[in-house]
Amino acid sequence: QVQLVESGGRLVQAGGSLRLSCAASGRPITNYAMGWFRQSPGKEREFVAAISRGGIRTLYADSVKGRFTISRDNAKNLVYLQMNSLKPEDTAVYSCAADDYGGSPYSTPASPASYDYWGQGTQVTVSS
Repeated sequence: QVQLVESGGRLVQAGGSLRLSCAASGRPITNYAMGWFRQSPGKEREFVAAISRGGIRTLYADSVKGRFTISRDNAKNLVYLQMNSLKPEDTAVYSCAADDYGGSPYSTPASPASYDYWGQGTQVTVSS
């Protein structure tokens, strides 16, 4: 099993930037594709970004493309989400997730159902 803990969420003004971190423990994250999701009150969980096991391939939701960047440091067991040009509609609880699928090393799943492990989330609030 792998345990995931997110950090870096806070209140920020529109147009600002934040970097979220996801620290993994229990197993090396080299075995997992990693993803970021977000959820705001009254809405379903929404895909944000995913990165393949080796970091070669990434995938983004259209709503964040060009503003957010997902990256990973497998040596440190960390995954990051750099968020720039933040908008009030980015306000949500952001969670990282790990996909234990042993298939393609280029897999970047966008469906929450593909992920096996989840962190508790970190709150990001963007004020207008």
